[in-house]
Amino acid sequence: MALDFLAGCAGGVAGVLVGHPFDTVKVRLQVQSVEKPQYRSTMHCFQSIIKQESVLGLYKGLSSPLMGLTFINALVFGVQGNTLRALGCDTPLNQFLAGAAAGAIQCVVCCPMELAKTRLQLQDTGPARAYKGSLDCLAQIYRREGLRGINRGMLSTLLRETPSFGVYFLTYDVLTHALDCEPGAPLLVPKLLLAGGTSGITSWLSTYPMDVVKSRLQADGLRGAPRYRGIVDCARQSYQAEGWRVFTRGLTSTLLRAFPVNAATFATVTVVLTYARGPEATPAAPTLAHPSSL
Repeated sequence: MALDFLAGCAGGVAGVLVGHPFDTVKVRLQVQSVEKPQYRSTMHCFQSIIKQESVLGLYKGLSSPLMGLTFINALVFGVQGNTLRALGCDTPLNQFLAGAAAGAIQCVVCCPMELAKTRLQLQDTGPARAYKGSLDCLAQIYRREGLRGINRGMLSTLLRETPSFGVYFLTYDVLTHALDCEPGAPLLVPKLLLAGGTSGITSWLSTYPMDVVKSRLQADGLRGAPRYRGIVDCARQSYQAEGWRVFTRGLTSTLLRAFPVNAATFATVTVVLTYARGPEATPAAPTLAHPSSL
């Protein structure tokens, strides 16, 4: 159990390092003004950030997901494993339920972490920046708004994470069985990478519109007066202003990010477990890096 947790943490760190630039692009595309859009596309956003802020601009807010990673992995692995054992048998439905339970519980850490990440990704560069880091960001929000401010976007995070983790573990379980990923099978690592990457893409597609709403709620009020009264109001105003396509903002960068992030996570977990247990080791499914998330 402890070794699986350690391997999952290492894999999660690798996933965050690979995927964070894509997450920064995703967030900026999701929350930019429709009247005066700053970026024309995913590639233009990448190029603009590098040109104006250097490569380091793509890693704004990195400390927040890295800081929360240990707690998220502990919660996800612990809840998912214990829930699956409590349900009594390893079936596709139980994989979904166990994953959903893990996704719901880890929101306690995920929501404040993503709030700080989003605020740091959107703040201006230079000495006049509002926040010095993740802890400073959360401390300032707490002083101004209390616990309610720290947990801004909690319901939308819950509505995103619960089904997406269920879909992730269900897809991973189905694919590993379909690909015959048994210990000692040929090309075990490539098969696991394929299963993990595909599962990451599927889970994002299942709840992406809620991720857009979550990002907008957590960024609301950062540049001007607050606009949204809640999830429904945010979705309504966004749809009225920009149509249904608003709920696909940043999807390209997210999907581009999903596969390599999960691939990096699986590869790292495989290496850690192989060195620790020997070549017969089979890695457990790592968590999604949402940022949430992979």
